[in-house]
Amino acid sequence: MGTLEIIGGVLILISCLLIIVLCLMQDQKQQQNMTSALGGGSNDSFYGKNEGRTKEAILNKLTRNLAIIFIVLTLAINIVPNFID
Repeated sequence: MGTLEIIGGVLILISCLLIIVLCLMQDQKQQQNMTSALGGGSNDSFYGKNEGRTKEAILNKLTRNLAIIFIVLTLAINIVPNFID
């Protein structure tokens, strides 16, 4: 195992753990079904209007970015050693 593979493995492990923590921190989305229609559920709320500034939006962006980093690292660790040998 080369140094590059060890560093990449550690980075993948860290990103994976951060993705799990961020997913657990997020609130569950409300159901948009007949129950909300009958109960008076509304889509126009403060959080809907300020979508990019809420805690949920920040957590969603962080989760998406970490998932992209995870995929890129995984591909890099599997592809790069083929070119180095």
